[in-house]
Amino acid sequence: MATTPRRPANPKDAAEALFKPAKKVAAPAVERPALPNAKELVSLKIDSDVLAHFQADGPGWQDRINDTLRAAMKSSA
Repeated sequence: MATTPRRPANPKDAAEALFKPAKKVAAPAVERPALPNAKELVSLKIDSDVLAHFQADGPGWQDRINDTLRAAMKSSA
């Protein structure tokens, strides 16, 4: 009864078996849950005079920009 060997007898086949590309399983995409009123870090280009206007009143200028954008968003809807 002929049985096939576990290891390839041919040196070329043995070498090719060692260098087979590994099958990579793609990881599922991680989706972050949407939290209400969650802040997200973004990079935004704003004209320097507009930025100076909001920064002139001191700390909290990012919140003031956010409030102004929210008011503009609500008025356009």
